[in-house]
Amino acid sequence: MDPTALTYLEHLTDGDLAVLGDPARLRAEPDRILERIARPDTYEAVFGPGGATEPFLRASPFLTFGVAVHRAAEELGASTFTREWVAPRQRVPVFDAHVLRDFAGDPLRRLFLVELLASYTHVASGSVWVQTSRGWRRRRFSELDPVRLASLLEVIDERDRPGVYRRLGDLALFLTGVFPDHTALHDMGGVGRSRLLRAGGLTDLDPSGEAGGVSILEALGPRWYRLAVRQVRGPLTGTMRATADMAAHFVDARRILNFVTDRFLFPFRSQWFGLSGG
Repeated sequence: MDPTALTYLEHLTDGDLAVLGDPARLRAEPDRILERIARPDTYEAVFGPGGATEPFLRASPFLTFGVAVHRAAEELGASTFTREWVAPRQRVPVFDAHVLRDFAGDPLRRLFLVELLASYTHVASGSVWVQTSRGWRRRRFSELDPVRLASLLEVIDERDRPGVYRRLGDLALFLTGVFPDHTALHDMGGVGRSRLLRAGGLTDLDPSGEAGGVSILEALGPRWYRLAVRQVRGPLTGTMRATADMAAHFVDARRILNFVTDRFLFPFRSQWFGLSGG
């Protein structure tokens, strides 16, 4: 039995299984789940007439993104080029669809991207108290703000650092993959940029050009993933092995998310993820 299929089964709701077919049979034969998610009739059930206005009414976020990612992999199989994001509102054709096709052909990579997208429909935010030279201060954080998230590295215990580094890598991939225009145009400020560079172990990075924040996060994302892996004590879990793979293929993963977003997610991004912009 494919362990990836079991992970899908753990995420899917009873309603999701009903969308995919016979729930009892799918629970007994999880390997059928991956085949069902990739079928054109499943895509129509989630994104077709009726679902096109709000897919979450028909399926959970996990199944919705699973269908989108698997559909993208299928479409790449018949493509010779993709439209590559290069700057806000600018795409250029790149004739290397085979590279993305090979990347998306790995079921573990598809699962990683599906889980990543689903995780940002409900993000964590809050504050922690830290002791400074001026006494105790409240420090706010948000999983959608890389500068504030990186600031947690200055105050958390060492054992918690791999999780924060992993989430910083996730956020870099999510922002550059799903909201590249917003990310490129967002002004991090000098202090914020310096904090991010320190969190990634970089002394300097020139974000010149229209790519702006995308170039910064595209450089830092794989470094954060690698730092997450390096600081884990003991054998790597499957999640951390996937994290190491994403560090090695960060740009390909970002391009796949650009493709998925342009093809399937664009109309819904703001309401699903709480961000605006391209």
